[in-house]
Amino acid sequence: MTRLEIVDDPDGIRRIDKSDMLSFCVEVPEHYAQAAKLAKTLLIDYPKPDTIVVAGMGGSGIGGELLKDWTRDRITVPVEVCKEYSLPAYANKHTLVLVVSYSGETEETLSVFRDAIKRKCMIVCVSSGGKLHEFSEKLGFPHILVPSGMAPRATLPYLFLPLITTLEKIGLISGANDEILETIRVLEQVSADNSPERPSDRNFSKKLAVNINGTVPAIYGFGFHRTVAQRLKTQFNENSKNPAKWEFFPELDHNEIVGWEEAEKFAEHFSVIFIRDAEEPPEIRRRIEVTKELMSRQIEKLFDVHSRGESRLAKMASVICTGDFTSVYLAVLRGIDPTPVKTITLLKQKLEQTGVKEKVLRELQRLALK
Repeated sequence: MTRLEIVDDPDGIRRIDKSDMLSFCVEVPEHYAQAAKLAKTLLIDYPKPDTIVVAGMGGSGIGGELLKDWTRDRITVPVEVCKEYSLPAYANKHTLVLVVSYSGETEETLSVFRDAIKRKCMIVCVSSGGKLHEFSEKLGFPHILVPSGMAPRATLPYLFLPLITTLEKIGLISGANDEILETIRVLEQVSADNSPERPSDRNFSKKLAVNINGTVPAIYGFGFHRTVAQRLKTQFNENSKNPAKWEFFPELDHNEIVGWEEAEKFAEHFSVIFIRDAEEPPEIRRRIEVTKELMSRQIEKLFDVHSRGESRLAKMASVICTGDFTSVYLAVLRGIDPTPVKTITLLKQKLEQTGVKEKVLRELQRLALK
């Protein structure tokens, strides 16, 4: 059986996708629904902040980036994402810090949590347990406990929706529930259209995976699809074990586009995915079309992924879901189990030897005893 035949054989897919990463793509509407219910249980009594910082790494941090894009023209409070060991200098008691670590054990995020406590920030935590849950309970900070046992990258609904709900509960946004309900309906259709039972001739994600197989995909987003492009890139990295890159309009037209001028044989190893939207601004639509025209002189594999739905959240989630499916099918085409991330696991094991995390935990324990 060829790889192409395997991607149209649900049993063949399961033999490669041993940990069933594909099930999280298929069941994503249910996960969004469950995440929405969990988020509503959050009890907080904070005033409106002057600034917002989301602390998180990797699959736990992408929700913060998505929140930043989703709220960009909706709220007057700046949203920043912290992927460091400490908060930015401006963080203080008027700053809301959303601490997100799926495992609850992420070294960098625990360090930011410690920093936020010292600066007397308003803190909300999201995790499936671990030290973050333990110390948030000891110190009395609001915490949303999400389901455990999943790969962090598969938990996006649980790590993203609570951030939206938090902003609604403190009065910064409204109407989130309507967007979430529409998003669930849209994802039900996206899931059905890209399910393993649907053959590749009627399955967009399978066809896209086949077309980009053997290449380094570059994903181009814009506006509130900026981080969506980043999410697709990281899913190709982690699920497909495939190099990938991402950029966004209009910035990429001031640098990235020049890189293709003399690409020649290099271009044979790349594909480009453009994220499209029915309501993309006219100036962006023109840029995308002109950019595609110029790039087509060097690259043959240019593809569009169109968003679905009416609300911003539905549009973002629909493209993410399509990309998730594509990344798993690409892994299957390559004969690779999508779930294990051996290099990240090895890296964490080596970093444990530095003693940084133990130092952070000792300080948290002292703060908890005060």
